[in-house]
Amino acid sequence: MSDLQAQFQAAVANSKTLASRPDNETMLKLYSLYKQATSGDISGKKPSRFNMVDRAKFEAWEKMKGTSAESAQQQYVDLVNRLKGA
Repeated sequence: MSDLQAQFQAAVANSKTLASRPDNETMLKLYSLYKQATSGDISGKKPSRFNMVDRAKFEAWEKMKGTSAESAQQQYVDLVNRLKGA
């Protein structure tokens, strides 16, 4: 396992123990970075506009299209570290 992968896994664990829940925009950023890092570019059909939560998640992940897994992992680690105050 690479150093970045280890940092990413630690950041995923740390994201679940934050002192307070981040705002919705930050939560969507965490979600989209995680999905891009673990699943790659988004595929599938955009959810209905009436399904606002799933649509927001889809659109956040869609914005990450073309980002490498390594870049997404590093951005995720950096964001979690900022949220933890590290």
